[in-house]
Amino acid sequence: MPNRTRTARFVWLAIPATAVFAAATWLTVSSVTRASVSPPGKPSGSPPVKAAVARPVDRGATFRHESAPKRMVLSARVRAACAPAASACADLSAHVTWLQSGRRVIYGPVRMEPGGQGEPTPRGIFHVAWKAGAHYVSTSYGVPIPYAVFFAAGGVAFHEGSLTTSSHGCIHLTMAAARYYNEHLPVGAEVAVF
Repeated sequence: MPNRTRTARFVWLAIPATAVFAAATWLTVSSVTRASVSPPGKPSGSPPVKAAVARPVDRGATFRHESAPKRMVLSARVRAACAPAASACADLSAHVTWLQSGRRVIYGPVRMEPGGQGEPTPRGIFHVAWKAGAHYVSTSYGVPIPYAVFFAAGGVAFHEGSLTTSSHGCIHLTMAAARYYNEHLPVGAEVAVF
């Protein structure tokens, strides 16, 4: 009989402990499930979807989606300043560049950083002379200039670089834009810089 009494005491002590553990587990799992409910049509194992947040752009009633990229728009004056035959256009004063076919913009406009006052980017009509790959290093300055598209004498090119620091006469682009220019501007393509 002594064994039976010990077993009965153990069971009576274990029941409340199990109940507390089960309640704590249910509360934890329940709150996690509520916080990460899967959207309709998606399996329950997929990550939760964050709600989009609309924020006012100005004090008016205009709202935009938080993740919407800021789209640049070219004025009619700027578009007219670029030669119709040019495949690439660069407006040095507005710090924008784009690719076009005829007068139709096919890429951009995108932000760019031209040469500074000491070494300005030359203005005029040029033609793509040659292109370099992702790991090209400038022979003049010893710095990487990925996806360079050379179009003017002296090694002036479109290439990846800082959009806040002036170049040595080249046109700095983001990595994505530099790669796109490199892939879509053939040797001989006209470049208008104004």
